Amino acid sequence: MDNTGLYSRTARAVMRGGPLCPQINGIVYFYDVPGGVWIFADVSGLPPYQPAQNNRAPVGPHGFHLHEFGNCAVGDPANPFQAAGEHWNPYNQPHGNHAGDFPVLFSNGERAVMGFFTNKFSVSQVIGRSVIIHENPDDYRTQPAGASGRRLACGAIM
Repeated sequence: MDNTGLYSRTARAVMRGGPLCPQINGIVYFYDVPGGVWIFADVSGLPPYQPAQNNRAPVGPHGFHLHEFGNCAVGDPANPFQAAGEHWNPYNQPHGNHAGDFPVLFSNGERAVMGFFTNKFSVSQVIGRSVIIHENPDDYRTQPAGASGRRLACGAIM
């Protein structure tokens, strides 16, 4: 914090659903705090949970990641937001330990509200990148993206 009692640096990503889930909207805030970054997400319009069946992954809880680029262009409507690049991984770590690996979003009545702390980056390092919400849960093992499925929503970090 600075001497005014306010966070020294903040950023945000306004989340918008793409063609696979256009009703998603929300915001993700990033706050520099002593030792790292506090992240707060409030997202609505998430698809309801659907359990895995017939060799298909469950829908939700939703993979939630920082991606390399702040480009939320839809591109291919069947495979949107590819211009955001891969998970942000500045330290070349295996999946599950990428700086951009966040906890999954649990939908409660199509809404997820979550806050968490990370010491893997500062706010200034993520400005210009993006936040992506995926269709499926992240398994934190499969390389490179955790089998988290299609990209449902994107927000550029500013």
